[in-house]
Amino acid sequence: MSDYLSVNIKDRIGYLELNRPEKRNALNAEMVEALKEALTDLGINPDVKIIVIKAAGKVFCSGADLEYLHSLQTNTFEENLADSRNLKALFHLIYTSPKVIISQVQGHALAGGCGLASVCDFSFAVPEAKFGYTEVKIGFIPAIVKVFLLRKIGEGKARQLLLDADPISAEEAKNIGLINWVVNADQLDEIVYDYAQKLIKQNSGSAMALTKEMIARIQERTLEEGLEYAAAMNAKARGTSDCKKGIDAFLNKKPITW
Repeated sequence: MSDYLSVNIKDRIGYLELNRPEKRNALNAEMVEALKEALTDLGINPDVKIIVIKAAGKVFCSGADLEYLHSLQTNTFEENLADSRNLKALFHLIYTSPKVIISQVQGHALAGGCGLASVCDFSFAVPEAKFGYTEVKIGFIPAIVKVFLLRKIGEGKARQLLLDADPISAEEAKNIGLINWVVNADQLDEIVYDYAQKLIKQNSGSAMALTKEMIARIQERTLEEGLEYAAAMNAKARGTSDCKKGIDAFLNKKPITW
């Protein structure tokens, strides 16, 4: 595992901590690869039900490492495309992971760092954190994050964030649906842990995985296609062991241990 990323498992929560605080946890090829590897491993680890992405230092993630981007300026288009596809793969992995992924944002999340936080299923942030896509200010573009942002908050708000490029407060980010909750810094660890434990104890892991899969796939379908897909997934869920276990427990008034 990379020195840029720490991995820890506690009480069925897999913690991934960005560990490059001296560079404001900026994303370079090594960190992206480390995140992809760790997310893949935790995604199939039966001892992990929820994944939390957090960061060391004062900044959650400042986006792409500009020194790294500068070093790529002599690359061919094909070389830059291959590098860009690494970030695409990371965001797609988070969005489609069978495990619920929570971002724990203790500081500013900007550009690709904002994308990293907001592509997670849930986001908790401190009041002081700023969120923004600042790429156009330096002649770059927020390309990959845009695909997920349009799905998450709609075109109107996405246009404002992407073209205006000014960071917004955590409270405003919550109000437009970019993140979910704003909590005080001294309570962040505890509240994220408690929320993760709530999901672990009350919800079926397979049911959450199927629900995430449907969220990712249903939006690309027409109404008729979406309904047919939903019907098929409904039938698939009925045959899972978790569904049989849950219905049996409910009918017999027994507690469910997930």
